[in-house]
Amino acid sequence: MEMLQTIGKAWKIPELRRKIIFTLLMLIVFRIGSNIPVPGIDRSMLEQMFSGEYGLFDLFDLFSGGAFGNMTIFALSITPYITASIILQLLTIAIPSLERLAKEGLEGRKKITAYTRYLTVALAIIQAIGMTLGLFRKALISTNAFSVIIIVVTLTAGTAFLMWLGEQINEHGIGNGISLIIFGGIIARLPAAIHSTWTKYQNAEISLMTILLFLVFALVIILGIIEIQQGQRRIPVQYAKRVVGRKMYGGQSTHIPLKVNQAGVIPVIFAMSILQFPLTITYFMDQNSGFSLWVAKWLSPTGSPGVWVYAVFYALLTIFFTYFYTAVTFNPKEVADNMKQNGGFIPGIRPGRATVDYLSKVMNRISFVGAIFLAAVAVLPTLVGQFTALDVHFGGTSLLIAVGVALDTMRQLEQQMVMRNYSGFLK
Repeated sequence: MEMLQTIGKAWKIPELRRKIIFTLLMLIVFRIGSNIPVPGIDRSMLEQMFSGEYGLFDLFDLFSGGAFGNMTIFALSITPYITASIILQLLTIAIPSLERLAKEGLEGRKKITAYTRYLTVALAIIQAIGMTLGLFRKALISTNAFSVIIIVVTLTAGTAFLMWLGEQINEHGIGNGISLIIFGGIIARLPAAIHSTWTKYQNAEISLMTILLFLVFALVIILGIIEIQQGQRRIPVQYAKRVVGRKMYGGQSTHIPLKVNQAGVIPVIFAMSILQFPLTITYFMDQNSGFSLWVAKWLSPTGSPGVWVYAVFYALLTIFFTYFYTAVTFNPKEVADNMKQNGGFIPGIRPGRATVDYLSKVMNRISFVGAIFLAAVAVLPTLVGQFTALDVHFGGTSLLIAVGVALDTMRQLEQQMVMRNYSGFLK
């Protein structure tokens, strides 16, 4: 209800109303493009290829809102951009020149953004070639060079267009454009999921009690995600008074907000990618081969006892990547050095090494809570899907992304409303 009230108040402000309408129009453009087929593809063969479980490609299909499985112009979705962003984020830590660039402020960020765009296009070309000549080769109507080039250029242009679309939302709309595109793809799958569930209910494959229990389960997960996403540990910081010229600075108290889920949904995606990789390999092999049968039995989320092995490894990998990605994105030494340079300190903790150790200790403790929660959200839908007829294979990842993007968008909407209220007061 509070979210609807926020949207209602924002709708009354002309400028925010224009931004909301612009964002919705861009998402409609995205959904229209997700249904425009790539030329030169045999649709009947495509349906045969993707009639069952296809491992890691399910994740691509999730991010693209079904465009990957249908081989439309947005089949690559925005995943090359996400991959490029993660690569540059990791390289920023490893390469000193990029690290200096990241600290140069607005101009430095502009250069890193440009590098991200170039790397996105390069990755899109590589993925498009791999998809065309590898995965979708059976579905090609013609394998001559011209047809292949047309398909590769179409897929690459689709990704570049989505990247531009996301930037337009950032500039003229509300929320993070890239995240909203992924959010739109996930939400677009909801009607099909509801129809599938209703069909199974009519065919007596599932009972009404199963559906009700699932709705309660989903509601509990959503509430848990909201609490964890919003949860943070506030480290008090005191700034000493200092005189510069004739002015006195400092003396105020503030805090450092350490998020419980600092890593976001990245650990779940990394863990899923690794676990789905063996299943993806079997897609290109004989389904009756020894390796394919072994993977289906021991490493598949639908196998027996593979579902339990899959769930245990899924949870352990999610916990590992939570700590790994948190260590990459949060540098306690850098935070401690910045506080020391500005005359700040944590009450009761000596500046320097003691502050670094304290921040690391606190971050490790709260990351444990976030890691356990992420593991539960990742694993539970798989187990529910195994023991019921409900298709919730990617339910945990979908909910994490959808709820996280919705919360972030609402937060930005509220911030812009507050800014306008302050402007009105000052006038």
